[in-house]
Formats: sequence, C-alpha cells, structure tokens
Amino acid sequence: MTRTAPDVGTAAGILRLGNLFCDAKALLTAVRLDLFSALADEPAAPEELRERLGLHGRGLSDFLALLAALGLLRRDPDGRYRNADGAGRYLVPGRPGAVAGFLRGADLNLYPVYGRLTEALRTGRPQADGDFTGMLDDPVALGHFVRMMDGLTQGLGPQLIAALEGRPYRSLLDLGGCRGHLLGQLLAARPELRGSVFDLPQMEPFFDEYLAGLGLADRAAFHPGDFFRDPLPETDVLVLGHILHDWDQEQRRQLLDKAYAAVNPGGTVLIYDRMLGEARDDIENLVASLNMLLVTEGGAEYTVSEIEAQATAAGFGSVSHRPLADYDTLVICHKD
Repeated sequence: MTRTAPDVGTAAGILRLGNLFCDAKALLTAVRLDLFSALADEPAAPEELRERLGLHGRGLSDFLALLAALGLLRRDPDGRYRNADGAGRYLVPGRPGAVAGFLRGADLNLYPVYGRLTEALRTGRPQADGDFTGMLDDPVALGHFVRMMDGLTQGLGPQLIAALEGRPYRSLLDLGGCRGHLLGQLLAARPELRGSVFDLPQMEPFFDEYLAGLGLADRAAFHPGDFFRDPLPETDVLVLGHILHDWDQEQRRQLLDKAYAAVNPGGTVLIYDRMLGEARDDIENLVASLNMLLVTEGGAEYTVSEIEAQATAAGFGSVSHRPLADYDTLVICHKD
C-alpha cells in the first residue's frame, strides 16, 4: 500500500497533517499492548484479541480497522485480523530487525514530552519528567531504554565492518554502547575481534546477560564509568554512535579529544548520528534534533562539516563520510 504525505496546499491536507499524531499513537499503543505478538502465529477475531489482551472492548473494532487502514494489519473475509507483512517482520519483538523495542521506548519517553514542545522552544530547556540519572535507579525503565537503543543499531554491524575494510584492527570499543547490541553484531562478524563497551555502571547487568546469551562473553568486556570524567581504554577502533548528538559543541569537542587519545596509532574512530543536510528530505533528522531539545540539556543533531572540522582539530589525519542505514551519516576518522 502506498501512502502519500498530506497536501499542505489544502485545508484538508493541513488538518490531516495536524492529526497525524493520532495515527502515530495508534501504532505506539498497539506496540504497548503487544498486539503484533498476539497475531504473530495466527489471525484472530476482535473478541479473541479482547480476551487475549485484557481489553474492555469498546473502541476495539475501530482501533483494529484503523491499524488495517494504516497498512499494519489485514482483515480476512471472515473478520479475523492478521499482521501485515511489515508488521509481522518488524513489530514482533525478538525477530531479526524488529523495531518494537524502540517504539515502546518512544511511547514511554518521547511521546509525552512532545506535548511540551512549545515550552521547550520558549525556554530552551528539556521537558522530560525527571532526568536520565533518575531512570538509572529504575530497572524496569532502564530495561525499556536499553531495548529502545537496540532499535537504533539494528543491522549496522556489517556496514561498520565494511567501513573498516583494509584497516588492521583487533580491538574495538563502543562508547555508550548500552547492553552491547551493536558490539554483538561486530563480534559475530569478526571471530578474531575482542570488543568492549564503556557505559554507566547500571548498564553492566544488561550487558552481561545479553552477551552471555549470544555466547560472546569470553570476547567482550564492560568498562563502567563516566566518559567525561574517566579515562577511556586504549583500542584500535572506537565507535561513537548516537552519542555526540546528546551534547553541546564544547562537550562534543571534549569527547573527540578523548577519543583521539584513546585510539592507538593507525586506529579509527567511527562517528554516526542523524546528521543534518545530507538527505534530500531532512524531516526525520530534524525531528531527531527536536528530540534532543526535549530530552537533553544541550544536545542537537549537527552537520558533517561541523563534526569534520572538530575531528580535524582533535588531530585526526584523514576524515571522510558516507551514508549509513536510512537516516544516519557515518564519519570515519583515521589517526596517523
């Protein structure tokens, strides 16, 4: 099914654009209810879904019909619903490429703060209730967060391996790598590679469980710490993925200086974020930059030219960039 953007040259199109948050919340709610898992193996009638998901029933028929109209479900002639191809592939947790974890985190963390965008623009202040340090003390909320981060690194491992082609390396450090979702991909692709994650101590139990589940614990290590205050372990390759956009320009400069010091001579730093100005349609990345306004003290997306200038000032001998995945840009920095 092909859907087109609303025609903002018409009143009806503008109204449709203004109501797209309703479509988004329908998807996020279906993920929160685990609807797509309930339909993973076989179709079900609305009454079956009501009982299975513990719902009241009022509004359910319209809810399922809306998801079908959005292309996420299919309705059989007998009235039962099944997952559409994309929903079955990407919205059932645990399946390769699934993004349900990210959407669950977005529902919990991002959707509420977008109601305060006006205040954020007026004050320049983040609008999330509490801060990240508060979430660190809540294992359930932190679990949602690390699975949200998994969705951002799905399938990136092979592309990063390709970017390092022709460069010798035996060690890799993922700075702020959460529970090691990306590191697991890289270790699986390179049996001789040893890797580590540097992140806050509260992430370590999630890391240990995840890498052990992959059978990779013997080649992986977790370094607890604060990457602004603590020294970074030496490594051949250092990855800064979706990290620099959390901080302001001066803090990004500090992290690049520390990355340069940590990488061995001849090593590489890989930086990826949703950098601005690289895509023909920048909507997704501009939204990502507003996300940073809403949830960080000084973060924002940035341009390739900004980060390349900072990497050169940090001392890297050659700096290049290429597209990565759907919306990210990868900047490759080599240390002579």
